[in-house]
Amino acid sequence: MNALKDLLTRFGRTVTAYAGDDALMQAGISASANVIVADGEVAGDEFETALVGLRANPIIEKGYDLLMLEEALYEAIARARTRAGRVENLRRVAAIAGRPMEQRQDAFLIAADVADHEGVSEIEDKALAEIAAALIVNKSELMQTALARTLPRLSA
Repeated sequence: MNALKDLLTRFGRTVTAYAGDDALMQAGISASANVIVADGEVAGDEFETALVGLRANPIIEKGYDLLMLEEALYEAIARARTRAGRVENLRRVAAIAGRPMEQRQDAFLIAADVADHEGVSEIEDKALAEIAAALIVNKSELMQTALARTLPRLSA
């Protein structure tokens, strides 16, 4: 019975990947946009980091082309310029709060990578805390995970 359940779960993920998962895409984009706009300036490097992070997710990468992601990110950044827009972005992030932990963590880590371009500023840290709360993930733990991923490995 478990083998059949696993097969059906994998099949469902494959179909979702090719059909696109709008909620997952919007969560990653909206989280990134709130961090990008947090410090008051939209840096091209942060924009590119968001796109790279989004495309690293196989479901998003298969379901959306680069142009679609860029357009959605521009829209989310435009929303994030107002308080109401940032709240709307957080609603889009919270829409995946009932999803598996891995998807919620992925959305958070995309935003964390965006924030970590020149070090995470206080205002970006606040935005990340709001995103973590919306996703019901452990911000401190994930920030350590992100740090561990970026540290160079020492060879013996």
